[in-house]
Amino acid sequence: MDAVPALDEPLKKVLGPATAKVMAEHLGLHTVGDLLHHYPRRYEERGQLTHLADLPMDEHVTVVAQVADARLHTFASSRAPRGKGQRLEVTITDGSGRLQLVFFGAGVHKPHKELLPGTRAMFSGKVSVFNRRLQLAHPAYELLRGDAEETVETWAGALIPIYPATAKLESWKIGKALQTVLPSAQEAADPLPESLREGRGLVPLPEALLKIHRPHTKADVEDARARLKWDEAFVLQVALARRRYADAQLPAVPRRPRPDGILAAFDDRLPFTLTEGQRKVSEEIFADLATDHPMHRLLQGEVGSGKTLVALRAMLAVVDAGGQAAMLAPTEVLAQQHHRSVTEMMGELAQGGMLGGAENATKVVLLTGSMGAAARRHALLDLATGEAGLVIGTHALIEDKVQFHDLGLVVVDEQHRFGVEQRDALRGKGKQPPHLLVMTATPIPRTVAMTVFGDLETSVLDQLPAGRSPIASHVVPAADKPHFLARAWERVREEVEKGHQAYVVCPRIGDEEDGGRGKKKTPEDEAEKRPPLAVLDIAEQLARGPLAGLRVEVLHGRMQPDDKDAVMRRFAAGEADVLVATTVIEVGVNVPNATVMVIMDADRFGVSQLHQLRGRVGRGSAPGLCLLVSEMPEASAARQRLNAVASTLDGFELSRIDLEQRREGDVLGQAQSGTRSSLRMLAVIDDEEVIAEAREEATRIVAADPDLERLPALRTALDALLDEEREQYLEKG
Repeated sequence: MDAVPALDEPLKKVLGPATAKVMAEHLGLHTVGDLLHHYPRRYEERGQLTHLADLPMDEHVTVVAQVADARLHTFASSRAPRGKGQRLEVTITDGSGRLQLVFFGAGVHKPHKELLPGTRAMFSGKVSVFNRRLQLAHPAYELLRGDAEETVETWAGALIPIYPATAKLESWKIGKALQTVLPSAQEAADPLPESLREGRGLVPLPEALLKIHRPHTKADVEDARARLKWDEAFVLQVALARRRYADAQLPAVPRRPRPDGILAAFDDRLPFTLTEGQRKVSEEIFADLATDHPMHRLLQGEVGSGKTLVALRAMLAVVDAGGQAAMLAPTEVLAQQHHRSVTEMMGELAQGGMLGGAENATKVVLLTGSMGAAARRHALLDLATGEAGLVIGTHALIEDKVQFHDLGLVVVDEQHRFGVEQRDALRGKGKQPPHLLVMTATPIPRTVAMTVFGDLETSVLDQLPAGRSPIASHVVPAADKPHFLARAWERVREEVEKGHQAYVVCPRIGDEEDGGRGKKKTPEDEAEKRPPLAVLDIAEQLARGPLAGLRVEVLHGRMQPDDKDAVMRRFAAGEADVLVATTVIEVGVNVPNATVMVIMDADRFGVSQLHQLRGRVGRGSAPGLCLLVSEMPEASAARQRLNAVASTLDGFELSRIDLEQRREGDVLGQAQSGTRSSLRMLAVIDDEEVIAEAREEATRIVAADPDLERLPALRTALDALLDEEREQYLEKG
């Protein structure tokens, strides 16, 4: 027998350059180890045929079926004018349904000889429709003969693995390639400590790899899956536990508020009492700030649960202790909005060094990229001298020129828009690492928080402050029932007549050069044959039509910062009735007088985005109304998503629905960093128990052996997970 190729051997040495190239380009597989971890999506049983009745349209499928009938037709065409064109039609069946295969031209000869009635084979191709019937045109196929030695060898075992495949590489070709590299599985170093593996009754890694690719029974598949899920959960949790451990070793300056300081003065002037939730979370934060290693905490809460107030109290506690606090916002609109609301909440406490300022007041500085040179110079000076206790800004805060006198706390708003490089750059501005508080308004199920934000302690605000009003949400089916849309605009007028204001949200701005046609189209776009609705078009139509006579303004991301700020100020002051905007208003915008929101083409937004947007209304004492306008048909997945949003105001429930409908990949952030998910077997929502147990084990092991000196195989697995791209993937959250 030849020597077994090592797991890091390049595939082109083992499988040849042509196959290796397709695997690298289309499946991201480069080494023998990568291929061994390319697991089957499902298994076909020899004696039981796939259901042809359930074939999805436009997808690449692999089916096992029997030839019922094969006919060769001749026809005339431009290429074969004398009636010499040939078309082979083969009907296959699996007992649940029938499917037609078609082959043309020179491609008919081989299947005509091989696909005789009664023959069983695996067929792979893209499902299309012709004459109202499903068909596969020119499918690749592999005969399942019980006698030919090679086939028996290749399809050994009772279960046929079906792999995630591409048009360029069918499932069985991947299966054959695996047959070649499978002996290498015995070389796989086992990352799980033996005591852990035996204690949990998990099979060794080489055995798991053999069983996942060549199972003899369903129990084999279960054993393999249980083991491989543990690997993924455990290695990821060890990476996070090591980061928590390393952070805990860093020194930080403890920051305790003074009993008679600015925080106490701020609390005295609050016109309302804190909710139980706000008090509890504040205590957790103050306890962290008082320690001599940096706080790393995630503050997640429902839209409108008062996260900003909790963060501001933490910032004031740090100012009390002689330090400075910085709040990092993802957009200029949001930075300006935070600056405005913080200075309003603080009143004379924000007027440090100014006439009329309170005696223990501080200065609150805004720093954004578009500020004028003089204002910017001023702000930078206030930060360097320590004159400004609080600074609120965009990533302009991270630039090299920005120097702090004594940075004690960094608050990052809307975490998912900031990479960790930015978080670290800002943390590097402190003489010692500052404390870190990350806020997110998109509630995250507990398991996802443990997986994605596993390096942070978590606090949850799930109570809404008193005085918040309920929001009613309804889907408006514009195509099926146009009169519902007309009624929606009447409701907007009624609210404005009562003295309230409204938002209308659209997916697109409308001044794009190609009218949005240049983008890649989703199936929904194709179905609708029109680009998403645009702010500039809708604003004009409304001002001329159903909302004529009302004061309609527009707001979008490509306006000049000063213009954006002016529009927001006018709207907040009640000088505009209706604001037609893109999602720039998604987070943090606070106009209590706005009671109704109409979201156009609501199906173009994600579940959590719709939940965020909806949180902009119902912020005052009058009840809120959110209307989700869509032209998608009632049975579509998009409409089901909208019905889910309309049916609950619970962000945690919605985030679960969102996760179940999308792949984890999107949630874990590789969509942003472009890396492949390291989770192939683990489903973050379903495998809650595995993740929680893996986290406990990982924490225990890292505490006992931080450098994993006694566990070299685990270190190797960790290095593989944390190559540069994965490092980003983990960090970005």
